[in-house]
Amino acid sequence: MKPPRLVMFDLDGTLVDTAPEICDAVNDTLGHFALAPVALQQVKDWIGHGTRELLVQALACSQGLPVAAVRASAALADIAAVFKTHYAQRCGTRSQPYADVLPTLERLRQRGVHLVVVTNKESAFTPVVLDAHGLTRFFGAVICGDTFATKKPAPEGVLACLAQFGVAPGEALFVGDSSIDVATARNAGVPVWVVPYGYNMGQPIAASEPDRTIATIGAIE
Repeated sequence: MKPPRLVMFDLDGTLVDTAPEICDAVNDTLGHFALAPVALQQVKDWIGHGTRELLVQALACSQGLPVAAVRASAALADIAAVFKTHYAQRCGTRSQPYADVLPTLERLRQRGVHLVVVTNKESAFTPVVLDAHGLTRFFGAVICGDTFATKKPAPEGVLACLAQFGVAPGEALFVGDSSIDVATARNAGVPVWVVPYGYNMGQPIAASEPDRTIATIGAIE
């Protein structure tokens, strides 16, 4: 494909390894309610649908309950509020950008490529992570999981970026790490490349049939 005019990036598992601090916040919350902690690998497998759904999975695991029962629980809102407080304190404390992220973003920006984040992480947390690692300056837009009424894999966020920058789908590229990202790009008619090191709910990313798998985002030209 021709060099893209617009590159849209997932955040967690693609640009930044956030799982350690998310795991910390989850276990802070579970401990607050005298529940058993969960493991880092479990948290990695739950990342992708936003922090509320991750918390549901963790609560279900810790209590040995069906996920549906946790989602329907009257206590979930109060537990989620406690988690939000803990995660706000943990955001940016134990996360790290992946290899090649900073130099690649700088190179693309200097070439005049429009750069965007499209994440299912909520707007309360996304800017904190970006600011903590000096990434905010690279992006012309940041689409969070609560920016629109729908979130990935719905295409609204990607379509809004295409419209904002006046870029056709074939001139854009979506870069992610999960089947959610592949489905998002497909739903918007945009090419999609994936990195193999992120969070894909414990499944091999090749099974999602992306257009290309790259070792790091440094492969983006």
